[in-house]
This record gives sequence, structure tokens and C-alpha cells, in this order.
Amino acid sequence: MSSQDLTETNSGSPSHDGSETEEMNDTADSGVETPCPIIDSIEQIGSQWRLVVLHELLNGERRFNELKRETDANARTLSRVLDDLQETGFVDRRMEEDAPVATYYSLTPKGESLAPVFEEIDAWAQEWLAECENAV
Repeated sequence: MSSQDLTETNSGSPSHDGSETEEMNDTADSGVETPCPIIDSIEQIGSQWRLVVLHELLNGERRFNELKRETDANARTLSRVLDDLQETGFVDRRMEEDAPVATYYSLTPKGESLAPVFEEIDAWAQEWLAECENAV
């Protein structure tokens, strides 16, 4: 659900059974902030392949085939993900016209700003996911 969906829900547009609208109005009336920025952020970077590509590009500029090999994504998926990341401002594309033609991808400052987020997720995963694995 996007922030726009939340806004529409809060404005009283009909929901399937009415309960969702009621819950959202209770939240709005109680003064609790909705997680709109979080939801919007996850929608931009949240797919598995986007995260994999962004994480790989934290190591520096890569050619398309390098990304394909390092991420294990098929060409169609990788192409679509790179186009999406470019449209949302996370990735830059650079073409070299020399033979052979090469396309390079790198993070924009917006993409580079995700480095601390990846570090925090990694630290969280080391603590909590390792604990889950040890409990099994």
C-alpha cells in the first residue's frame, strides 16, 4: 500500500469491508503517524533484485555482464531492474562507444546514501538471523 493509498483510505474512500477504513481513521485520530515514508522507500528499493543490484554497485562501477554474473540475474530481469533504478535516481548509466560498446552502471549520490542502510541491515541480520538459526 502506498502513501497515496493510505491518504485515500483516510479520506473516507470505500474499502472492501469497511474495517480497513475504520482502522486507518482510528490511527489518524489517535495522532500516530502513518509509516508513509517507510512504505514509499520500500516501494522504491524493496524488490529482491533491486536490493541485490544496489548492494553490488556499492563496490563500484560495473559493466552489465559483470552485474549479471555477480548477481545471478538473467539478462531480462537485470535490464528491467537497472532501468527502474535509473528512473528512480539510484543508478547512473554510462556508455562507451569504443569497440566493443560497453555499458557501465554506478550509484548516484542517492544510491550511495543507502550504504549505511545496508550496513545496519547487515548488523541486524548478523545478530537476529544468526540467533534464529542457532535456535533451530
